[in-house]
Amino acid sequence: MTGPEPKPSLVGRLFAEHRAALQSFFLRRIRSKADAADLAQEVYLRMLRIRDPAAIRNPVGYLYTVASNLVKENAVLDRRQASGVHIDESSAQEQLWTLPMFDGDLDATQRVARLGIVLKQLRPKARAAVELRFTHDLTFREIAMHLGVSPQMAKKYVAQALGHCRRRMARMG
Repeated sequence: MTGPEPKPSLVGRLFAEHRAALQSFFLRRIRSKADAADLAQEVYLRMLRIRDPAAIRNPVGYLYTVASNLVKENAVLDRRQASGVHIDESSAQEQLWTLPMFDGDLDATQRVARLGIVLKQLRPKARAAVELRFTHDLTFREIAMHLGVSPQMAKKYVAQALGHCRRRMARMG
């Protein structure tokens, strides 16, 4: 004999009702569908850690406050990782080969396909900067001219793209 179905928790209901909106919220701010889904899941996990969710006066507002804080944390992490990449100090090939290693059974074709997926997640200018740098071996000054930005911005696009690729390839690992 089974009893009545348990009532979903406040956090469970919030997440069920606002999951799609949260993902849209993140997608508008970070422009990576995979990262948006990951961050929405992180909001849910953080909400689950709250000792007394019933004490929250405005649960939906609190949900989006947590989401806003995650966007800020993600931006800080991206900046730190981008500033830690020194493009001028190593060749493009060395940068690409520092990606996390996959299982020995995963062949090069699969890695290239995964990298293609990750590269499609980049913003258009970052993707173009990476392509110009690594496929066409252009300097940052030449990339800047193609994109209509400063050489420093071209360097930043490449650094951010490499950081994104490393994180996403590691998650796909």
